[in-house]
Parts: sequence; structure tokens; C-alpha cells
Amino acid sequence: MTDDYLSRIGNLIRDARKHRGWTQTQLAEVLNTSQSAVNRIEKGHQNLTLEMLARIGEALDSEIVSLGGGPVHLRVAGGRQLSGAIDVKSSKNAGVALLCASLLNRGRTTLRKVARIEEVNRLLEVLNSIGVRTTWLNDAGDLEIVPPADLDLSSMDAEAARRTRSIIMFLGPLLHREDAFELPYAGGCDLGTRTVEPHLAALRPFGLEVKATGGQYHALVNRTITPGKPIVLTERGDTVTENAIMAAARYDGVTVIRNASPNYMVQDLCFYLDLLGVKIDGIGTTTLTVHGKADIDVDVDYAPSEDPIEAMSLLTAAIVTKSEITICRAPVEFLEIELALLEEMGLEYDRSPEYLAENGRTRLVDLTTRPSKLHAPIDKVHPMPFPGLNIDNLPFFAVIAATATGQTLIHDWVYENRAIYLTDLNKLGGRVKLLDPHRVMVEGPTHFSGAEVMCPPALRPAVVTLIAMLAAKGTSVLRSIYVINRGYEDLAARLNSLGAQIETFRDI
Repeated sequence: MTDDYLSRIGNLIRDARKHRGWTQTQLAEVLNTSQSAVNRIEKGHQNLTLEMLARIGEALDSEIVSLGGGPVHLRVAGGRQLSGAIDVKSSKNAGVALLCASLLNRGRTTLRKVARIEEVNRLLEVLNSIGVRTTWLNDAGDLEIVPPADLDLSSMDAEAARRTRSIIMFLGPLLHREDAFELPYAGGCDLGTRTVEPHLAALRPFGLEVKATGGQYHALVNRTITPGKPIVLTERGDTVTENAIMAAARYDGVTVIRNASPNYMVQDLCFYLDLLGVKIDGIGTTTLTVHGKADIDVDVDYAPSEDPIEAMSLLTAAIVTKSEITICRAPVEFLEIELALLEEMGLEYDRSPEYLAENGRTRLVDLTTRPSKLHAPIDKVHPMPFPGLNIDNLPFFAVIAATATGQTLIHDWVYENRAIYLTDLNKLGGRVKLLDPHRVMVEGPTHFSGAEVMCPPALRPAVVTLIAMLAAKGTSVLRSIYVINRGYEDLAARLNSLGAQIETFRDI
């Protein structure tokens, strides 16, 4: 390997490691090597075999190299206007939560129009390995889930479990089924870190104690401990709130959860539990009162609502390509701040009267965009917990701001280092200046031009890069798009249905 290739590969490994939240030492432990060896690899000072590259890619859940079929890439012929209408698919994050919540129910759960994405596939592999029968019923994505009388946790597919960050949400449902159990975890999830400790703090009032050693969560449940006072979440996280709700659902009593996330996936979980007979007061607010049931055995049919992040993705594609398209079934309740900000920036669009999603609760509209001349917003763009601007929608404002006149400050205060990936827009002709790990300054308007870019390891910045390529003159290549398939179903094909020209290919 040449020094140039080694440096490029080293940079990819470093970025994937940081995105996973690992230190060099943690990666070294998984690879059975030294921290100094990992340091040499990331600096491009270490020759690498294909076997080692494959091991690193598997450890980091990143297709740095793939033996066999090879990673999937996209070739984008940009500069084309889009047209037509497209339906928003069901929520990825709600689908993931509902798969975990199905473990609460001894009866049959049928979920309608589940997103067939890699994150869902990994969870299904885990569920199947412990004895849960899952069946895709049709091409529409309807999914039937039938649990066994007893789960076989000893047979859990550890590899699949480590490849989904959602495995942490098994803690809430399982603590009522097992007195002691183990779950695999990806090595970056150390106790006391931001991503794990809030979950454990929320579940301790139900008697759950967890130790993390040897690549496993070792969980013990003390049945004498029950919530004696309201549970106050230390952070208003979506998955933390969902774990607490699922624990409360099978607790035979009343649980009050304060500082709860009222976000879209949490609401879908609550609507599903309502069908199981678990009454929840305060849905859509930061205080939930859960009236639990010790045993749940119900055959239930539920349709999760549409995905506001996908709706924002499609809206962004329309804006940057200056296109008139209709985005049908957009969950407006979770897009109102985003739409208000876009109106301030000069976006012209029409919206239909509101109607209800198939769950009978979530408010939907159809949005029709019109080509608009945008200007930078007066204030910085930053996320807030619902009902504020969604943290997952923030990156889309970077590429939108790049097409607007003026300077826009994007402040991603939640995620360490995610803002860095927004500077990939510079490879396509953007003017994005990184101020610190949380803030970028975007200068517009931008005349994007085609380029070859390695797909960022973060989902939303990856889609932002793809959307910029739709607006870029000439042909672009986006390499190794597994991360996009993890969160979006057939995104390239669906954009093509609107007139985009995106080709999927692999290297020979």
C-alpha cells in the first residue's frame, strides 16, 4: 500500500472510531493489539492486511473494506429539478422502539408499514435468535411478531446485537421477564458515559442493577425495589424515556416520569402501549403517568406514524434543487418549528388541511414546495427538545443555508464532532467553516459542483452530502453508503421516482 492510501485509510478508521465514541485503547482491546499500533494505523504508518481491515470494519460497524460483494456506492448526476409526489414512510425510530416493546407482550403484535432498514434488520436478527418469531406479511412492510413462552437469551446473536445501538432498549422490557440476564454491548458503552448512565439511573427504581464487564451488560433485578417517588430523568433523551416507559408498563402500579421526552417516537410507543391496556396520562408532555400491568397478553395491530426526519430530508432535497414536489403524509406536529424557520428564510410552499395518521393520533399534512430564493436566518440555527427544532433535522439546515444568501451559524450542541462532517460540503464547492466541534458557519449562496466523497459515518450528514450532490452540476460519487441504508429505505430509488438520476454500483 502506498503512503497516500494508508493515510486515507487511517483517516477513515479514525473518523469511524470517533463516531462510535471509542478511544484508541478501546479499539485496540477489541482487535487484541496495542494502543500504539492503533495510533500508527490511524496516522498511516502501519501496513495493513485485508484481514485486519475487515476486522477493523466489523469492530467499528463501518464498511471500510468488505470482502465479497464490497461496499455499495452511489453515482449521482446532479443539477436536475425534481417533480411529482411522494409519501413519507413510517418512522424509523418508532419502529425500532416498537420492536423492543413487543417483548412486553405475550400476545401477537402486528406492526404496519415498518421501515425495512438495516437497523430494523439487526433487531429482527436479535429477536429471532432468542426465540421470537417474526414474519414479513407482505411487500407493504407489515410485520408480525410472536414471542415464545420463554425467551432463550443464552442464544442471542451477539454480533447483530453489537451492530445496533438500540439493544440498550431491551433492558426495560427484559427486567420484568428475567431475574438475571446478559446483553452484549459495543465496547464504547462504558458505565458512567452520557449514552448509558441515564438509562441505568432511570431503571434502578425498578430494581435493575447493571455491571458492564467482558463485553456484556450483566443485569440483576431486585424485585423488592419499586418506584417510591417520581422518576426524574437526568436528560430528556428519547431512548432513555422509552426505556423508563417500558419498565413502567409491566410494573403493577403507577409510575410518574418527569423530564420525559415528548418526541414522536415516544408518542408512538405510548399509543402502542395504550392498545395493550397500559394507560398513560400526559402523552406529548414532559410528565408521564404510567398505569402499568403485571401481565400483558393481547393480540394487537398498530401502525406507527410517519417519520418527520424523512419528511425533512425530502423537503431539503426539494429546496436545494429548486423543485416543486408534494411531500404527502408529513407529520406536521414534529415539523412546525422547522417550517417556521424556513418561512423566515423565504421558503414558499403550500400545505393541505390536517388529517390523521393510521394510528388515529398523529396529525399529517401534504406539503407542496415552490422554487424559492432563500436568505440566511437572523439568528443561529440550533436544536431543542421537542417541541423545538429536532436534533436530527439540524444537519439539513447546513445544506439549505449553503443555498441561501448570507451567513448562517449552525450550532449542534448535543453531539460531539457531528458538525465536523458538515464540512464535507466543501468538497462539493460549499463554504462551510468549522468554528469548533459543535459549530459551523455556512456562507451562501453556493454553486455546488460534482465530486467524489467518502460517505460520512454519521447518518444525517451522509444524507446531507447526498442531497448536495443532487444540486451539484456534473457527476458525483458517494462511496460506502451503508450508514444511509441503516436509516432510510430505498432512498436513492425513491428520489429517482421524483426525477433524480442516482445509480447504485459496487467496485469491480
